[in-house]
Amino acid sequence: MADTSPTRVDLASIPQGEAPSLALGPLDGRYREASAPLVNHLSEAALNRDRLHVEVEWFIHLTRNSVVPGAGPLDAGQEEALRAIVTSFDAAAAAELADIEKVTVHDVKAVEYFIGRRLPGMDLERLKPLVHFGCTSEDINNLSYALGIKGAVRDVWLPAARRLVGAIEDLARDSRSVAMLSRTHGQPATPTTLGKEMAVTAHRLSRQLRRIEATEFLGKINGATGTYAAHYASVPSADWEQVARSFVEGLGLSWNPLTTQIESHDWQAELYSDIARFNRILHNFCTDVWSYISIGYFAQVPVAGATGSSTMPHKVNPIRFENAEANLEISSSLLDVLASTLVTSRWQRDLTDSSSQRNIGVAFGHSLLAVSNVLKGLQRLDVAGAAIAADLEDNWEVLGEAIQMVMRAEAVAGTAGLDDPYERLKDLTRGRRVDAARMREFVSGLGLGPEAEQRMLGLTPSTYTGIADRLVDHLGS
Repeated sequence: MADTSPTRVDLASIPQGEAPSLALGPLDGRYREASAPLVNHLSEAALNRDRLHVEVEWFIHLTRNSVVPGAGPLDAGQEEALRAIVTSFDAAAAAELADIEKVTVHDVKAVEYFIGRRLPGMDLERLKPLVHFGCTSEDINNLSYALGIKGAVRDVWLPAARRLVGAIEDLARDSRSVAMLSRTHGQPATPTTLGKEMAVTAHRLSRQLRRIEATEFLGKINGATGTYAAHYASVPSADWEQVARSFVEGLGLSWNPLTTQIESHDWQAELYSDIARFNRILHNFCTDVWSYISIGYFAQVPVAGATGSSTMPHKVNPIRFENAEANLEISSSLLDVLASTLVTSRWQRDLTDSSSQRNIGVAFGHSLLAVSNVLKGLQRLDVAGAAIAADLEDNWEVLGEAIQMVMRAEAVAGTAGLDDPYERLKDLTRGRRVDAARMREFVSGLGLGPEAEQRMLGLTPSTYTGIADRLVDHLGS
């Protein structure tokens, strides 16, 4: 049979800049807008810029403190020119660095050569040996990753996560008094309020944010096996631990005094576990909201011009929450792999962490995308108060708990004829619907004391919510 497949353009031959949809991953294609803020912190270009920053600051740190004999302080103009290597890092500089790496086949060595090329113009060619002095590549990389991750967390991910939690808190406060039927094991249960249930999620997420906010970003600069061997061999008079500590802390990081060739990455594993836990709590929220939408507790506000289904025009699908679920699962899986992989290194060094860490931006990107989608989804929700109230009215049997507990209390107080309260309510309510009239008839025939009977006759599913509305006040505590 003849092959009737049409001849197709080789899409891989088209420059990516001319067609963003050619991106292999959705974060750099379809979802670029949502993940773009992370590019300034966790992209390859950002990593190289941070490497330049670390190398330049190490050079300045050594000269300012006259650590290496003959390399005294620079003048202000020279320091400014060195730092301009970082602040002026643009697409052309990134391309030049990439060309150098093609020759070196080593990313950090390319950074060293990139800086060395610029020293003659600063009248610093004599100090070219001071670039990357005493450093192994991991000295530069661990600090660069720490700076990039810190920026991504504090400047991008945390602000987005806080906005989302704030939106859930607003929903909790606005609906604090909206009585709602609970469902334990999927079955009608003791009523709550919609606001209290939203507050539970906001409270859980806020706890994780506090853990993430307290992250300690560690770094080291102590040589090929963490012993300062080359440092003391070359300049034995220097206090290299103090030099290293003051440098790392000067970058805004916490100094790790005990490492192998690599900084152990334990802080990264801790951070990724916390973000993954945040993701999973948010995933639970998405599935709950999706379910509430499906039973009519929330109405979705249609977007003008949008299509819910290609064939069923009536549909408004909860796509924001479904999209978020998928992206939270992808992010959490990647974060789990990073957290488990990065804490392990064979003897003093292996290279598994190098490949793993290149996916940090992907893990953060899918989480950030999910956060964005949930926030957009919440902005298109209306509380369907009438549907929620109708569901309560159809489930008077949920008052069985309250009535049998009152019977217990009355029996303890000495009221006669209130034996086996649980069994009597079970006979009335188990597996069957009970309406208001039948429940009140049952209460009237129990022989409760006058005050207790009036209290139970006045109770309805919508008023049987305990202090649910007041519990919302615990938000922020």
